[in-house]
Amino acid sequence: MEGESFTLRTGFTERQSDQDIEWRFGSNRTLLIEIKSKNISPTSDMVFRDRLQFDRQTGDLTITNISNEHTGVYELNDDVASKVLKFIVTVYAPVPLPVITRYSPQCSSSSSSSSSSSSSSSSSGLKSVLLCSVVNVSHVTLSWYKGNSLLSSISESDFRISLSLPLEVEYQDINTYSCVINNPVSTQTTYLDIDQLCQTCSDCDYYWSQTAEAVIRLVVSAVVGVAAVAAVVVLVYDIRSRRAGLEWKFTKQ
Repeated sequence: MEGESFTLRTGFTERQSDQDIEWRFGSNRTLLIEIKSKNISPTSDMVFRDRLQFDRQTGDLTITNISNEHTGVYELNDDVASKVLKFIVTVYAPVPLPVITRYSPQCSSSSSSSSSSSSSSSSSGLKSVLLCSVVNVSHVTLSWYKGNSLLSSISESDFRISLSLPLEVEYQDINTYSCVINNPVSTQTTYLDIDQLCQTCSDCDYYWSQTAEAVIRLVVSAVVGVAAVAAVVVLVYDIRSRRAGLEWKFTKQ
């Protein structure tokens, strides 16, 4: 993990006095430290400056206060044993705490139905869409759990990006949900408790009451409009009928 240290071990219990050793790093094989003729030459590379600790007895190399810059391949060259050891090191950042938010200020309605040749039934309920999010992460997995059961997950390996994972929860669901982010060195969990769930659903109640009120207003307006049109039609018909009666009476006289 970033900020910690790691040690690359030669495997020797005691290094021979005339044994030349060098440690190198990366594809450019940057020299980190060299022991030749009992003289020790440390690196001047800024990435490793003041971070190297060398064990004179064994030849082990420790790197302190590490960061992502220290991810890569380390190489040990031993002239006496005529061998090369390579170590692949990956440095991970500690994961942040996931944040759970509502995806939108309104909830969605859902319905399910089943039917057979003789009968059919349907049910519907309110659902809230939640979003679990983390920012500026890499090499992580973000997951939703219901109790101990994995519901969904998403992973990112290469780049530092923001991740979000949605979850649709039924209204008045009493199950325990949690959002978990982890990498090989750390884990963080945020729980969705019943209070948060009820708060979200109260917003759903408000949304649906507002929607119902708007629908009722539209229906009332439509009914009044139809009634007004009908009244006008009846009035026009009555006027025409009276006019026709007068014309017939005048013609007869």
